[in-house]
Amino acid sequence: MLFQTGCLVLLAGLLLVAAWRDLRTLRIGNELSIGIAALFGVWAVAGWLAGELSPLFLGTSVACAAGLFGVGAVAFANGMIGGGDVKFLAAVGLFAGPAHVVDFMLVTALVGGVLGLALLAGAPIGPVSSRGDATLRNRLRSRVPYGPAIAAGGLWVAMRLSLG
Repeated sequence: MLFQTGCLVLLAGLLLVAAWRDLRTLRIGNELSIGIAALFGVWAVAGWLAGELSPLFLGTSVACAAGLFGVGAVAFANGMIGGGDVKFLAAVGLFAGPAHVVDFMLVTALVGGVLGLALLAGAPIGPVSSRGDATLRNRLRSRVPYGPAIAAGGLWVAMRLSLG
């Protein structure tokens, strides 16, 4: 259990790094999504060896992540989110699994909505733009860094998992 808690602490750190990078650059590197997926593997094996996680749970967690990747791929194809967001969403979705995927998506959507509203209100979110881009029309066309919203959902999941 202690080892799994350590994995969740590492997950929280990776989530914060991804959120910060996305805020600054509108990019989430593959290394973060791969790192989170690998960390899930370590966390899951530790849980399985401790008798706390079943192969069925692991399979349904992978299925949830695949479903999130599919939904994210459709959103990416429609220009709604970036490719890094899709991979990040799926990787974090591994930890959410079937027990927490709805909470994960709800927290992600709520925080994403707040980010979008703050952007519309003129908050300096994302890479710094020139003064000429400050019109409402340009803010409506700008990209929202969705990594912080996904990270918030992931932090919620990590907290729920750590509490048991």
